[in-house]
Amino acid sequence: MPTALITGASRGVGAQIAKALAPTHDLILGGRGSAELDRVATELDGAVTLPVDLTDYAALETALETVARLDVLIHSAGVASSLEAVADTPVEEWRQVMDVNVIAAAEVTRLLLPALRAADGHVVFLNSGAGMNVRANWTPYAASKFALRALADGLRAEEPALRVTSIFPGRIDTDMQRDIVAFEGAEYDPSKYLRAETVAAAVASAVNAPADAHPTEVVLRPRGSRNR
Repeated sequence: MPTALITGASRGVGAQIAKALAPTHDLILGGRGSAELDRVATELDGAVTLPVDLTDYAALETALETVARLDVLIHSAGVASSLEAVADTPVEEWRQVMDVNVIAAAEVTRLLLPALRAADGHVVFLNSGAGMNVRANWTPYAASKFALRALADGLRAEEPALRVTSIFPGRIDTDMQRDIVAFEGAEYDPSKYLRAETVAAAVASAVNAPADAHPTEVVLRPRGSRNR
């Protein structure tokens, strides 16, 4: 079977992507070492864990150096930013969001390019509606997602033998979403948001698209909602 490496696979959308691809792919599950990551691997018998902090670049290089061939790389890891105006956002916040959401994804991709080239592989970037538009108080997060879109577009132009897909989901029913809505002071209604399983199904559909198709961008919105 082809092999897929998924970052951020310990929970949320990343874990659901792993479950969606398990019938068709051998899996490498990336994430910080944790009981959650081990539990997902145990549920998906045969999955291998890659316990590493993506922003520890020396450790990351060591962890990935044994991957000689890779069919699919899925970037699901990411962090939200504090919901603050540009005037109130400290430089440390900018650095953290850009480091996790953009620089780490770029470095993982760079390190795995030889393995992806060997397989004429597929790179999937889990982006966001915030990568297509910006709302007040979301600027650092949106900036990181706009940059992630540029990374995907540039990679697609530079590596024509690879398939490169950006997924732009609206707001998703996850623990992180609950924290955001609580911060916004609103009542949480999961029916207003995409299910993590739905986003995972879209990723799996792009990955399993016939070889003559190149799904470059997939946009998902919750039905009847304007939420991102």
